[in-house]
Amino acid sequence: RIIDASKKIQENSDYLIVIGIGGSYLGARAVIEALTNNFSNIMTKQERNLPKIIFAGNSISSTYLFELTDFLKDKDFSINVISKSGSTFETAVAFRVLKSFCEEKYGEDATSRIIVTTDAESGLLKILSDKAGYETFCVPDDIGGRFSVLTAVGLFPIMCAGIDTDAILLGANDGLEEYTKKSLDNISLKYAIIRNAMFKDENKEIEYLVAHEFKLSYLQEWWKQLFAESEGKNGKGLYVESAIFTRDLHSFGQMIQDGNKITFETIIEVENLKNDIIIPYIDEDFDNLNYLAKKSLNDINKVAVTATRKAHTDGNVPTVRIKIPKLDAYNIGKLIYFFEMSCAISAYMLEVNPFDQPGVDNYKKNMYQLLKKM
Repeated sequence: RIIDASKKIQENSDYLIVIGIGGSYLGARAVIEALTNNFSNIMTKQERNLPKIIFAGNSISSTYLFELTDFLKDKDFSINVISKSGSTFETAVAFRVLKSFCEEKYGEDATSRIIVTTDAESGLLKILSDKAGYETFCVPDDIGGRFSVLTAVGLFPIMCAGIDTDAILLGANDGLEEYTKKSLDNISLKYAIIRNAMFKDENKEIEYLVAHEFKLSYLQEWWKQLFAESEGKNGKGLYVESAIFTRDLHSFGQMIQDGNKITFETIIEVENLKNDIIIPYIDEDFDNLNYLAKKSLNDINKVAVTATRKAHTDGNVPTVRIKIPKLDAYNIGKLIYFFEMSCAISAYMLEVNPFDQPGVDNYKKNMYQLLKKM
């Protein structure tokens, strides 16, 4: 059904608007950003040959929602709203606005352009979908949002973007075989042990997930939610942050190198990138860079990785290296499973439940009380 629905979206829509917050969008966005062209946002549908995925409902920004509806006035679009309960505030507000906008634009045809991913049995969106006749996909009962990218929550928008979800699931399945072994050779277990040793024995308080590719920016955002929401309980857990090198070395690199020694780094290294640039030779050598002529930019980037890791290690900022062979669907699927398994193990080592989030509801209770007084 996901395959059939995605083909329909690809045929009739220039844009798919994915409405969700936290785990309801970060996993899908992480995969889509990692595996599609950096400039797909400014390509036409003819150039992409696929709909562009736009994300909404992850803030309460009136500016964003206004500009989105204004942008969509002359575009063909569909909606995928993702919420287990249907009552998640940011998502519900955005869906209310975009549902009304879709109905004004398409009339009765709007029904076929709204796809709902929600609880299989109950909840506000389930009730609405049954009444309106929307296509629905299931958020599994036993999988929290931040672990849900390998379910319909993530797979449907990923498939609409034209990404090979079979390869993603194959990578995850191979991860299942490899990362659940009860052996110290299991690198998922090793990573969990190292994180806890840094926290308990080395007095490290912050873990940076470092990438040298902009395509991994949203994978970093997904990783931050995964570990922060799973481990941040009972006064425990590393504070998780992210950085893109070498860009961020020119901003807070000084703090990492010479500041308070409470950080360590986990570096994702992609061994073989699909595309490369060869530095050209220029006769006048105006920038004194001819010594790099005919060298690969990817190779230069690898030297930067090594140089940075050595500098930070020498400065008492330990580094963990996670190598992936290629940036493709299979390896992204396997990497997702690696982090999910490591997160669960690491949380249990801290003696906290990785699968609940009791602290998240506190701000919601306050907000609802204040809104009712407006």
